[in-house]
Amino acid sequence: MVLALDTCLFACSAAVVRDGDLLARRIDPMARGHQERLAPLVQEVMAEAGLGFEALDRIGVTVGPGSFTGLRVGLAFAKGLSAALSIPAVGVGSLEALAQPFSGRVLAVLDAKRGQVYLQAFEDGAALSAPDALPLEIAAARVAEFAPQVMVGTGAPLLAAVRPAVRIEPLDHTDPLAVALVAAARAPVPPRPLYLRAPDAKLPGGKSLPE
Repeated sequence: MVLALDTCLFACSAAVVRDGDLLARRIDPMARGHQERLAPLVQEVMAEAGLGFEALDRIGVTVGPGSFTGLRVGLAFAKGLSAALSIPAVGVGSLEALAQPFSGRVLAVLDAKRGQVYLQAFEDGAALSAPDALPLEIAAARVAEFAPQVMVGTGAPLLAAVRPAVRIEPLDHTDPLAVALVAAARAPVPPRPLYLRAPDAKLPGGKSLPE
């Protein structure tokens, strides 16, 4: 039984999945407020599934790239629940979760602002490249190189002109079912945040936020 969480992008979401079957799912669109919403959302999903937390075997959580604040909210919650229940928590990249529902050659692309995108290539769910933060012109060259059939994510419309025939899915959040399916198939390595560039927010004195 897997509880999946995502707070990296423009939603707070959770799902409960048993042997690949979806038992319950909630997706609340939001840009902020993940910290306040996540715990009640998880309780609602567990209640909808008709399960107690003791039924869980694993927790899947997105680790980025995405909102620095959001991904830390999800990670902290997942790690706390993992410790309390003595079950593993497994990290899932937001790019691979975006790509998971699509077959063929897929580019997952997130608008990273400041003229950049986060990008990763997949084929039938298997990664063809590592996740990366790229200027738009270099990302456009990657699109031409990989020749995807689908581009998914908030950055996909920024690169659509490079390959006009490509299918564009401008999703701004992952499906927690996809997070659960990836997490269920992965070795239970403790999750760590995936930062592809330094955070915009700084501490006093110009220091970056700590991991």
